[in-house]
Amino acid sequence: MTVFNTAANSLNYHLETILNFFKNRHTNANAESFNSKIKLFRANQRGVVDVKFFLFRMEKLFA
Repeated sequence: MTVFNTAANSLNYHLETILNFFKNRHTNANAESFNSKIKLFRANQRGVVDVKFFLFRMEKLFA
């Protein structure tokens, strides 16, 4: 399969999402931003042993 075919298949697979952006101007930027905040929080809390406390902190910061 050529690179062009791969790109065409990718566009066909994501066509509805791509068209949704142009029709409604909706993106997933909010979800991506929230995901990056969670990843940063997890990186800062490495070594935490108590999972309940970790989830409690996440709830207080992001809820």
